[in-house]
Amino acid sequence: MSELVKTKIEDAVEILTISRPEGKKVNVLTSQVMAELDQEINRFSQDVNVRALVITGEGPYTFIAGADVKEIASIKGKGEAIELAKKGQAVFNKIENQDKPVICAINAVCLGGGMELALACHMRIASERAKLGQPEVLLGIIPGFGGSQRLIRLCGQAKARELLLTGDQISAKDAFQFGIVNQVVPENRLLKEAVGLAKKIADNPSVSVRLIQKAVREGMGLSLADGLLLEANLFGEVCQSEDMKEGVQAFVEKRRPAYKHR
Repeated sequence: MSELVKTKIEDAVEILTISRPEGKKVNVLTSQVMAELDQEINRFSQDVNVRALVITGEGPYTFIAGADVKEIASIKGKGEAIELAKKGQAVFNKIENQDKPVICAINAVCLGGGMELALACHMRIASERAKLGQPEVLLGIIPGFGGSQRLIRLCGQAKARELLLTGDQISAKDAFQFGIVNQVVPENRLLKEAVGLAKKIADNPSVSVRLIQKAVREGMGLSLADGLLLEANLFGEVCQSEDMKEGVQAFVEKRRPAYKHR
């Protein structure tokens, strides 16, 4: 890994920090950053010893200011633009489809591609000074990495249209009220709160976490009846796990369960 995507592990939680490329004043999603992010997500998904991921940005100014505008300006033709969008969507889909939880710690300005990355994570915690937005329309473009689709699923069509069509930035407090972020915390506690939440989830039995992720992810696109059937089948699957037996027995015996994550 280069210095653009930095990682460290605390207990069973990986902390991934995106840094700014050389010559850039803020963190941006260049093609190199996206490639390294993709590589690290692949590694995270295969590491059985890491059970949660926190993604944040380096420095006091931005989480991620967006995609690399110079790269977008160099696009030659519709086909090249579609290919770029599909590559970015593939990386963010990989994050969203993780069985293990991915939490975004939004430390500062979160715009464009940075917002799309945040939306692809399963939960978002923002510092009080964070600003969020999809300003692509102000550059004569639209979101390409999933922003228009994920935003409407989080805050509803009316508010999503307003943010997408005006390009306005909103405060972390407003983002919380609109259901875009889960929590707003003081800047000096952001990473501690995000990692604490990740560790809390990582301590829970992995089979249950994986199947809850699947129930939510797949159930979103189903009718209530089909979603309930999915849940029933997943409940049957989890009841075959060793940790289910341990969790129930520990409850009966009034002791702390010793999960083995299988």
